[in-house]
Amino acid sequence: MIATITNANLTAQINHFGAELCSLKNNQKIEYIWEGNADFWGKHSPILFPIVGTLKNNIYQYNDTTYHLSRHGFARDMVFDLIDKKENSATFAIHSSDDTRNQYPFDFALQINYTLEDNSLSIKYKVVNKSVSQMPFSIGAHPAFALAGNFEDYNLQFEKEELLEYNLLQNDLIANKTNVLAAPNNLVPLKYELFENDALIFKSLQSIYLTILKNKTPLLRVNYSGFPHLGIWTKMNAPFLCIEPWFGYSDSVESTGNLMEKAGIQIIDPEQTFEAKFSIEII
Repeated sequence: MIATITNANLTAQINHFGAELCSLKNNQKIEYIWEGNADFWGKHSPILFPIVGTLKNNIYQYNDTTYHLSRHGFARDMVFDLIDKKENSATFAIHSSDDTRNQYPFDFALQINYTLEDNSLSIKYKVVNKSVSQMPFSIGAHPAFALAGNFEDYNLQFEKEELLEYNLLQNDLIANKTNVLAAPNNLVPLKYELFENDALIFKSLQSIYLTILKNKTPLLRVNYSGFPHLGIWTKMNAPFLCIEPWFGYSDSVESTGNLMEKAGIQIIDPEQTFEAKFSIEII
């Protein structure tokens, strides 16, 4: 099932499966979200929970027990309930179950709210710890933006001029190697060679938004204030780019596997709530 929300400027569609944003169009019917062609990547904008990225050997330890949890967690493969719907907003929810507890031994509630405001779509995450113990988790976004035409006609522009140091991935894990992204005149020219070793992982940025430009003209902006980590990714020769605000990231190649000690992990107390929001602004 698909939920549609609209305002005077934009229309968004969200699939109940994964609460995944699958379309965002303006008044001229221009589509900004990747179509999900499986020849390249069959997703649009999956929700990453309760982990972001990959665990070492796809396992972790908690209270002397080993659990298996696949890349990016299970939320993206669950059917969400639509718990609130208005013309310009929709809220989806899932809860822990016997199936989730086999992979992740915590009771939780997860809500995703999509709201259209002017020329922006805001996406809000709400995580509630329903367990009797502290709950470690990560959560993140993975929106893929359609880039029509020549990939090299596009540039990225961070909010601030800063040292754009990023981590490389090695077999889907954070490697002990960093590079610096060149940004002459505060612009990062897009080219597929940037992604030969998979995603660019930024553990720390001063900028709170990132703009995609086509032929130096701003196209859209991702505002990720409050998110400590950011991923940027595409597949070779694919006509899309993912800009991914995260709380958390993949294990490192040296990870111990202890979930409570995992780099980037968030921990909330029983009956406490975590909230975060980012937005996609059409310019």
